[in-house]
Amino acid sequence: MDKILLSRLDFFGRHGCHAAERELGQRFLIDIELECDLTAAGQSDSLDDTIDYVAVLHQTKAIIEGESVQLLEHLGARIAEAALSDKRVQRARVRLRKPHVAMPVPLDYLGVEIVRDQVVLAAGHAEESLEYV
Repeated sequence: MDKILLSRLDFFGRHGCHAAERELGQRFLIDIELECDLTAAGQSDSLDDTIDYVAVLHQTKAIIEGESVQLLEHLGARIAEAALSDKRVQRARVRLRKPHVAMPVPLDYLGVEIVRDQVVLAAGHAEESLEYV
């Protein structure tokens, strides 16, 4: 399957379980993989035949810089679901990392990886599977 990759997006947000995380804010690093068929774009060289990754970047930025949430899992799911709003995206994989997190031992980051699939039902309706990796 073809993939569009957005690697190491770096945004500032105010998310976390602790009040200080929401008040002070922190950096969030995001990798996004979008599985989709890029055959038409490869042949046509037309933006109309591919996923607009600039739009995905702006959606992700709006989610990270928007309303505060407590869990990385929720934040990652929102990003994946936004990417799946383009029905050409068959699978969205989001890796979300907090590099500056207070933990009792040193670590590079704390993070989650969320995977969501576009499932086309026999009736022609789409829904997402809830697959956690």
